[in-house]
Amino acid sequence: MQVVNVLKGDGPIVLGQPHGGTFVPADIAARLNDTGRGLSDTDWHINRLYDGLFDGVSVVQSNIHRYVVDANRAPDGASLYPGQNTTTLVPLTDFDGHPIWAEGQTPSADETESRRLAFHAPYHDALRQELERVRDRHGVAILFDCHSIRSVIPYLFEGELPVFNTGTNVGQSCHPAVEQAVHHVAIEADGFSSVLNGRFRGGWTTRHYGRPSEGIHAIQMEIAQRAYMDETPPWTWRDDRAAALRPHLRNMLSRLNELALSGELTNTGAHI
Repeated sequence: MQVVNVLKGDGPIVLGQPHGGTFVPADIAARLNDTGRGLSDTDWHINRLYDGLFDGVSVVQSNIHRYVVDANRAPDGASLYPGQNTTTLVPLTDFDGHPIWAEGQTPSADETESRRLAFHAPYHDALRQELERVRDRHGVAILFDCHSIRSVIPYLFEGELPVFNTGTNVGQSCHPAVEQAVHHVAIEADGFSSVLNGRFRGGWTTRHYGRPSEGIHAIQMEIAQRAYMDETPPWTWRDDRAAALRPHLRNMLSRLNELALSGELTNTGAHI
């Protein structure tokens, strides 16, 4: 199994998709318990949701499931949300707080490091190279980090999650115009709720690569899965829901593309 798929586009946008993969090596799968083998915390159908959405984008996809190693966590295991429930570099529980490993099979620190080197590092090597290639071509690169999650997970957040959860690490990971372009589409999307820098302010990917002063802007889009699929097994894709959602995502990418090509991001102090 190839760890990462990379589609090279000729535009200024790179789609990161760290959690769409479902591959678990057989030796690791054998150590998961029944809860873990359900893979419930997958960003189900995220690759399909963005497939063919906007011409010219680059796409970097991890094929490895987040229970093997989470490609959107800090390599050193530092928490992204101190004081709040979350999952770790190699998760020990699912999003509901239930253990995912069979008794006595919890991965050790040495194994966590081995998995990071085997699966986390290749994804980020590929993502970094693609962002640098795009920036070298256009003078700017915009990372649009694609995620989805169940709408109601009391272990992680209260109530029901809005459909569009835009994260920019409270404005630090991108030029204000990037944040505004995406959030404006979200708040104008009829029938869809939205929030900016709410419970999901951007994972390690957004925070690590978002360096506006170096010409790389990063923004995370966490979508509540009810907007395009069933949120219970077998996690069925819903054409009618996706058809209503996808035009808004396309509009976000279109506006980012126009913004990047306009020169505004390189002429206002946010340059290489």
